[in-house]
Amino acid sequence: MWAITVKELLQLKRDKRTLAMMFMLPFVFLIVFGYAASFDVKEISTLVVGPHAAQAEALLPEQFKVVATDAQGDRDDAVEALRRGEAIAAVVTPKEPGTRPQLLLDGTELFATQAAEIAAADAGPASGAAIEIEPEVLFNPELRTSVIMVPGLVGIILVFIGTLATALGVVRERATGTLEQLAVMPFRAGDVFIGKIAPYFLVAALDLIVVVLVGMLVFDVPFRGSVLTFALGSVIFLFVTLGIGVLISTVSQTQGQAIQLAMMTLLPQFLLSGLFFPLYSMVPAVRWIGYLVPLTYYIRISRGVMVRGAPIDALWLPFLMLTVLSCVVFGLSVLRFRRDLAPSARRGRRHKQAATHPSMGAATEGDL
Repeated sequence: MWAITVKELLQLKRDKRTLAMMFMLPFVFLIVFGYAASFDVKEISTLVVGPHAAQAEALLPEQFKVVATDAQGDRDDAVEALRRGEAIAAVVTPKEPGTRPQLLLDGTELFATQAAEIAAADAGPASGAAIEIEPEVLFNPELRTSVIMVPGLVGIILVFIGTLATALGVVRERATGTLEQLAVMPFRAGDVFIGKIAPYFLVAALDLIVVVLVGMLVFDVPFRGSVLTFALGSVIFLFVTLGIGVLISTVSQTQGQAIQLAMMTLLPQFLLSGLFFPLYSMVPAVRWIGYLVPLTYYIRISRGVMVRGAPIDALWLPFLMLTVLSCVVFGLSVLRFRRDLAPSARRGRRHKQAATHPSMGAATEGDL
């Protein structure tokens, strides 16, 4: 028994990936659920419009962080600003005296909206005066969880297929020797690369359509924006996830190693992308990680297009970040795949020569 225990310890010591995963996962969960997993919203980005915008800004509760004021604006301007994601709340001051200001809230920001409603209800004397605000929730008036979760689940499915399925598929080809056979055929490395990821791209695209349709028909999730804008964001995001999957496959020798590395890349995206916990409620020491994961930007695109009907120019930042990540990750995956394919081509040629000329194959094995 002691000998078996020692053998397992030595084997575990040699398996650096498993050892790192065993120590890193508890650390990641501790950080996420200790610092990042928070539904408490302390600041709500707010826009104040109307003729009395300056006075209303001074009387708002501290939780409302005013990002802009517009004395010439009206309700339509406030609604458009929320649609474009420029703020979470908008206070519209009336022209007629004695009328209460309106508080417009972006229903796609579930926790911030709930916090804003509580703050508005508790609004009392401030700076020697009192302000009463009448709240109104836009885009998701019933504050249904499915409306904000389904667009995020679309991203989760694309991450799962693009990263995990692609990594396992390419590693399986190496383990069965199919990659060596493809390497010796008259194909360019780019042709092999595109041919390997094309099926996963098509499957992910079909799953995307199915999930969106089910969300609309079964869960009554709206789709208010442009289909082309949504499709463009999905394609760019899928290139990122496919690139990550290929990168994982190039540094993995077995499917078990690929699963381990995929889990290490999937967990931060699931937990720190704003899907479950709002990014603005996380502490700054953890929040910056969320700005590095591609799912963060895809969720902004999917929720913005589907629920708010945001135009493409209002989503320029997430589109830009996804494009940059796509170029970097996809470029690295192509380079790694080409470098990984070269040894396979050499081994495949040696095996082919050995099968054609047995004596040459024996000499080559002796030289090795």
